[in-house]
Amino acid sequence: MVANDDQWGSKTQKSKKTWYLTTPIYYPSANLHIGHAYTTVAADALARFHRLYGDDVLFVTGTDEHGQKIAQKAAEANKEPKEFVDGIAGFIQDPLWKTLGISYDRFIRTTDSDHIEIVQHVFKQLMDRGDIYKGTYEGWYCLPDETFWTESKLVDGKCPDCGRPVERVRQESYFFAMGRYQQRMKEYILTHPDFIQPPSRRNEMLSFLDLGLEDLSISRTSLSWGIRVPGDPQHVIYVWFDALINYLTAAGYALANKKFEEVWPPNVQLVGKEIVRFHTIIWPIILMALDLPLPERVFGHGWLLIGDTKISKSRGNAVDPLELVEKYGVDAIRYYLLREVPFGADGNYTEESLRLRINVDLANDLGNLLSRTTAMINRFANGRIPPLTSPSRDIDRMLPNLAQEVYQGVEKAMHQLLISDAIQQIYRLIRAANKYIEDRSPWKLAKDAALRTELDTVLYNLAETLRIVSVLLSPFLIETPEKIRKQLGLTEPVRSYREAIFGQFQGGEKIERGEALFPRLENPKGTENPKSDGERLSPEQSAPATPKISQEAPESKSGSEETTQEIGIEEFQKIDLRVGTIRHADVVPSADRLLKLTVFDGHRERTIVSGIRAHYEAHELVGQQVILVANLKPVKLRGIMSEGMLLAGSQDGILSLITPSATLPEGARVK
Repeated sequence: MVANDDQWGSKTQKSKKTWYLTTPIYYPSANLHIGHAYTTVAADALARFHRLYGDDVLFVTGTDEHGQKIAQKAAEANKEPKEFVDGIAGFIQDPLWKTLGISYDRFIRTTDSDHIEIVQHVFKQLMDRGDIYKGTYEGWYCLPDETFWTESKLVDGKCPDCGRPVERVRQESYFFAMGRYQQRMKEYILTHPDFIQPPSRRNEMLSFLDLGLEDLSISRTSLSWGIRVPGDPQHVIYVWFDALINYLTAAGYALANKKFEEVWPPNVQLVGKEIVRFHTIIWPIILMALDLPLPERVFGHGWLLIGDTKISKSRGNAVDPLELVEKYGVDAIRYYLLREVPFGADGNYTEESLRLRINVDLANDLGNLLSRTTAMINRFANGRIPPLTSPSRDIDRMLPNLAQEVYQGVEKAMHQLLISDAIQQIYRLIRAANKYIEDRSPWKLAKDAALRTELDTVLYNLAETLRIVSVLLSPFLIETPEKIRKQLGLTEPVRSYREAIFGQFQGGEKIERGEALFPRLENPKGTENPKSDGERLSPEQSAPATPKISQEAPESKSGSEETTQEIGIEEFQKIDLRVGTIRHADVVPSADRLLKLTVFDGHRERTIVSGIRAHYEAHELVGQQVILVANLKPVKLRGIMSEGMLLAGSQDGILSLITPSATLPEGARVK
């Protein structure tokens, strides 16, 4: 019997009360690497967000412990299989997931007694319904993937998934009658566009279905390490069939209580793109055969790559996340994993890009904002947050208005599983607050007693923005939100997403300045600043140095104590400085610091790639006059030919474009 659409979705979901999230269960043939951490940290961020949002969450991860490969690995280590997997599963729970702050509700192991019971129960159910039958299997087997293949599915005689050799197998086997569900599965995917995400994975699975589904061999007689077929103990259940059932086990399937109907179906199942086929064809067909609703969404995320190569244990290029945490801290690693790669796409891991994220996003943008704000509250408000006042100027309404936009933007992005986009939304607010300091110059307001109310408004806006940031960052970072809150004088942890609404500081709260959130990392000896697409970053794209602001003097210094090399007038005259007008401005995709500008220089429009996105929104630059270096040698940045450079001043994390004090004709020389 096959369920109808109502059984698959709407009827069960109406009474469902729990937001259910799963990761793949990991194969403990060796310790996990940074790629596994990427999946699990992403899942953890989603779970933390939904708890903050007010949902009752069930977040499940775990280990897939049966199969021939595990048996072989255990034999090589002179251990019994259970002893072998006990060690690795224990390590994954603590220290790995504990160190990374993974807040799972259940860590399931396929050797758990309740799972073994449920797998055998499901197997018997499907046999009783006629969806499992006994026959003889003859075909090809990939040991690394523990997957059976027919001749027609091989690619150049090798496994189509991993490209490794396969072995010929002939044996008695139980089969799951998947073929009878082929058309129904295809119709379901076509009529439920959100079921497989992102869309590229959906298209791949439709193409796979078009090739035809054979019935699946789901037992072996040549293996002892696994769950026995009920009533036929000479057969061991195929490891992938066993593993997929874990999602039913964790939800309480077949138990005599109401847990299952409150939990099922999963809202989101996160998997790596290499196992999408198992989770979007085999797994849902099992559920169809059981008359159970299908998961709401199966999301196949991309890989972390080193160069063009997937990070994997078998390739020997695995990166140990514990070593990175020890070196850089847990929040730096979580931030990098969640921010660097748009969720669903592949991304390249390099330690250089990790260090750049730490220096620019965490040390400079976020850490700088907290340091400067608390320094100014100490100096100008006796260490207490001023009361909220009604802003008299439009500029002072900017942060409250933007905070509301970001609140909604993060909420929308997380519901759409756009984790990197959610973090970018938060950084819109952080960077706007840094620019607000530049625009309002509180140290100047403090010099005029008549501007006291304006000064208090600025300081309140900055403190309240940081409080909101501490709420919004709490699903993503473990330690940093509480550090921010402690420096703002807040003693209670974040409990609700609604705390990210502007205006909740009462005024009078005593702050407590602390150490820098993220000390700036120096480049290793013998290395230069990180490069973009093989080209050296221009001066305006380089990250400004971490500000060193004392509690007594938060404002920028007017000069530099460094001695620079003198040049003659002849050398200076070699630089062609001209006035230009920005006619168009766009962000550079996947480069959160770069803007692509079209600047008219009086003769032609030229493209300039500029690293000022942290300080300016693209739309606010259109029509602005700037000073450009017109005879700078063109250079390619992120695949875009940049034909010049804009002049800007930078100090203490503040960057401002140099502009004429009065409108001048484009092309006018700067002398």
